[in-house]
Amino acid sequence: MKVTPEVVQHEFIGLETKVARSSNPTCVGIKGTVINETRNTFVIVQNKKRKTIVKDQSVFHFTLPDATIVEIEGTMLVGKPEERLKRRIRRLW
Repeated sequence: MKVTPEVVQHEFIGLETKVARSSNPTCVGIKGTVINETRNTFVIVQNKKRKTIVKDQSVFHFTLPDATIVEIEGTMLVGKPEERLKRRIRRLW
């Protein structure tokens, strides 16, 4: 899976996500819809329960509107959503 700068700058609220890996083992496997995003966290609804996941400790699988699944390291997503749009992303590939 390639992560392009456009994906990192995408709006994540409303997308389906899964926590693929995390330094907090209780967060691994959490699936649901992102309902809120702060500078350091995502709030995910899973079975009518809200789960707050720290971005820089986790790796996420997001399902985009075209059904593409992308894996993004949470460290790339740290920051306010509006500031993430302005940030230049260095290509690592």
